Amino acid sequence: MKPKQPISETLRAAINESGLSFQALEKATGVIRQSLMPFARGEASISLPAVEKLAIYFGLELQPAKPKRKGK
Repeated sequence: MKPKQPISETLRAAINESGLSFQALEKATGVIRQSLMPFARGEASISLPAVEKLAIYFGLELQPAKPKRKGK
């Protein structure tokens, strides 16, 4: 089973793997580059409204974890 990664890492990977410039991403999402750049480098956090805009843009969803079964 693939280990889960933090939401921030999933979003950071989507940004970095998109191949889009920060300017293009800013224009497409409304999230300013001055927030995107340090976040994408792992140097800063990003606001929840920005996370929501980026998640919608990249088609990412947050879903509840499946309940753990007893004995595992």
